[in-house]
Amino acid sequence: KYGVYEADHVLYESGELAGKEFYRNVLTKKEDFNELVGDIQAALKELKIGLFRVESSDLEKMEFTFAVAEDLDCSGLPICEEQVCTYDEGFISGILSEHTGQNFLVKEVDCWCSGDRVCRFEAKLKS
Repeated sequence: KYGVYEADHVLYESGELAGKEFYRNVLTKKEDFNELVGDIQAALKELKIGLFRVESSDLEKMEFTFAVAEDLDCSGLPICEEQVCTYDEGFISGILSEHTGQNFLVKEVDCWCSGDRVCRFEAKLKS
């Protein structure tokens, strides 16, 4: 019924909704970005979802690079030359959007399934 584009869209939107609810119900509402990151790291580790870290951040431009090691979605899957963490893209977008009140676009740039050792995501404000 759905092609790849439609399925990816559904997965991204599902992740985005889950990220917003995760922010509202699991994370403590912090004003400070570094405190938010600490909460994300602790929650994802405790829930065995993955090991989250910030690789770069520009708070003025609201552009970030995040990495997730031991990602629940894909770590250990065979290499398939594709990036498969579309749900995670939406999940991170939902957390950032809920925290800032602005909409984010998150794109996976490296994936365990494409041969990388971590899943890496770039986030920026939607234009």
